[in-house]
Amino acid sequence: MLLIRNIGHFAYAFKNESVKQYYKIIIMVNSQNKAWALVCQPIYLTLLISLLVLSCKTPEDGKASKQEIGISDSVKANALPNKKQPFSLQPNDSIPNEIFVPLYYEGQLAHWIRTIFQDKKGQLWFGTNHYGALRYDGDTLEYITKAHGIEASRINEIVEDAKGNVWLATDGFGIYKYDGKTFTNFSKKEGLISNAVWSMVIDRHGLFWIGTIEGVSLFDGETFTTFSIPKANVKDPKPILSPNRIKNILEDKAGNIWFGTDGYGICKYDGETFTHFTEKEGLCDNNIYDMLEDSKGNIWIGTMYGGVSRFDGKTFTNFTKDGLTNGIEVGGFHEDTHGNIWFAAENNGVYRFNGASFTHLDTKEGADTNGILSILEDREKRFWFGGWKGLFRYDGTSIVPVTKNGPWEK
Repeated sequence: MLLIRNIGHFAYAFKNESVKQYYKIIIMVNSQNKAWALVCQPIYLTLLISLLVLSCKTPEDGKASKQEIGISDSVKANALPNKKQPFSLQPNDSIPNEIFVPLYYEGQLAHWIRTIFQDKKGQLWFGTNHYGALRYDGDTLEYITKAHGIEASRINEIVEDAKGNVWLATDGFGIYKYDGKTFTNFSKKEGLISNAVWSMVIDRHGLFWIGTIEGVSLFDGETFTTFSIPKANVKDPKPILSPNRIKNILEDKAGNIWFGTDGYGICKYDGETFTHFTEKEGLCDNNIYDMLEDSKGNIWIGTMYGGVSRFDGKTFTNFTKDGLTNGIEVGGFHEDTHGNIWFAAENNGVYRFNGASFTHLDTKEGADTNGILSILEDREKRFWFGGWKGLFRYDGTSIVPVTKNGPWEK
């Protein structure tokens, strides 16, 4: 512990000797004597290791049960049908609020947008850190929270199955299935290995691969099975949260499953055998943050401390170490309709790779954030950026914040 500063709450600063960086812990206590511990600086690590105690009871306690609660008509009735102001009010109109950290501009939707997903109906889903999920159907925006059956405040992943069910992966409450009417919760009580879910993929056979802080669960829609992954032989591994955490899962075009681990590089499973890729094999860092297979079959890898790499099946190209990109913490991969690869780098904006060179987007384009976490080009060709300070749009020239008043349309 190096420093104690009074900034209105209890605040402490400490140094992570393994990466030579400083972090700040803010302890906040409300009128009900509930406390929150928030690890700050740098922004991306904040999102990974912030300890936000939102409730004294979670399914990990074995006291939460499976729920099936529909979105109430009374909440829907509050939605404003004006496309210029697509906002659905909550009880007491208390979302978003400044309990955790200040809001930075009028109409800000959330402090963090972690993930962005568009379902088969064209609806946009946004996973937040504090307010569950947001859903935009083209006319209205709704906060999907506890009132609708979602106990979790943080949504790490959103996927859709072949039947059109939308699944939400949460930090602390397992996974939720939304069938268009009701939410159903699946947690440790049903056999999930851990309720802290960091990644989720549905493979070509409809099998769920669920990465948690304690490893991987397989789910066939009815039964959970624990799937053991052997660890690579890494000298002096430095996991951030847990040596068993699976931060990212990818199914490639050949049906191989790739696991991004917390300190042990990447593990590829071909259905029979496991292959490890670590710094020894040329990977830029063993702490994996995100992965993407592009249309050419290359695997793009974002890490926590080594920047971005691309694997062509034989060799790794480490763009950050080669000096072509800045920022050691990389994620939010997306391939657009033209084949460009997009990703974000902590404190260094957004990069776009056209196959030959990188274009860098940052404050000169108007970006008022240094922590983009997710990128999506939707079917209407709108570009969405989510991260620290909420939701943003990119129109090809400038990056602007999205508020309750938009911009939502093209």
